[in-house]
Amino acid sequence: MSVIIMDQSLEAIKAKVLNGERLTIEDGLQLYETTDLLTVAQLANQVNEQKNGDNVYFIENMYINPTNVCEASCAFCGFKRKPGEEGAYTMNEEELLKYVSDRWNDNIREFHIVGGHNNEVPFAYYLDTIRVLKKHYPQCTVKAYTGAEIEFFSRISGLSMKEVLEELIKAGLDTLPGGGAEILTERYRAKMSPEKASTDQWLEVHEIAHGLGLKTHATMLYGSIETKEERLVHMDRLRQLQDRTSGFMVFIPLAMQPKSMNAGLKRRTSAYDDLRTIAISRLMLDNFDHIKAYWINIGPQLTQMALSFGSSDIHGTLIEERISHSAGALTSQGLTRSELVHLIKGANKTPVERDTFYNTIQVY
Repeated sequence: MSVIIMDQSLEAIKAKVLNGERLTIEDGLQLYETTDLLTVAQLANQVNEQKNGDNVYFIENMYINPTNVCEASCAFCGFKRKPGEEGAYTMNEEELLKYVSDRWNDNIREFHIVGGHNNEVPFAYYLDTIRVLKKHYPQCTVKAYTGAEIEFFSRISGLSMKEVLEELIKAGLDTLPGGGAEILTERYRAKMSPEKASTDQWLEVHEIAHGLGLKTHATMLYGSIETKEERLVHMDRLRQLQDRTSGFMVFIPLAMQPKSMNAGLKRRTSAYDDLRTIAISRLMLDNFDHIKAYWINIGPQLTQMALSFGSSDIHGTLIEERISHSAGALTSQGLTRSELVHLIKGANKTPVERDTFYNTIQVY
């Protein structure tokens, strides 16, 4: 496919992309600044097609938040509650199993588990959550606990982060989700999530996990106080770690959801920014196989558009997503498999149902 450029200043970047050369942060800034968004899209689409053809992946999964009690006070969060606050909850084993059974169908292949940093319960609670699910649903992959949660578990247990991960793996952990990364610069973290893991700690958790044989996920929460350069620094830090470990499976740009009054942010990201960020992610993260368009945050129709902007994954059915919705996501809390297949086919792509590790379950 030939790429026709309207903005001639992008010629050098086009040449790098077509020759498989790594883009710099300065290149990324130029891609953010150009008005020629369609050229950025064409380049990203070409890179994605080289990696994935016209396949677009999704999974049947269930989202579980065992507790919303949290010691941290992140500026963007509408999900957390303090101990004893109205709406605070911590599921026990019976409640956890009821939550799952009420939403269960036999096609679900993955539990996606994220919760608050609840220091009212011991580390054993988080281990038992995995053990209980593995005991009753051994066919499901457990994708549980962000890098920030792993650092929190280390603090409350007195174990090293490696020891925490080893205990979780023994309990049945299969992979880490990508959350807790937010923006991987200390300026951002000092303002937006000061009580959570530092940039270096988040990266260290995933490097340790990769060393223990886990394949993991990576996210970026954009659309608040970060600069475009900080977004690119974030991508660069991820690809440097990926150079060392090859442990990341996918990168997920997450658009900020600022509807809730206590979120402190009043504006949503624009459709242009969402599509541009997905495309730039595809171009910058040359050593990642997949870029995910997260329909929960940007909506199904923009997700469909993103499939021509470098994305090869649209996430999953989710059943009932809470964290983005508590902050103000306007989408539904789940989509059916047939809806996801229809969405992908509408973009003239091939829907591929996958497992957690991108093994093909069924092609539609």
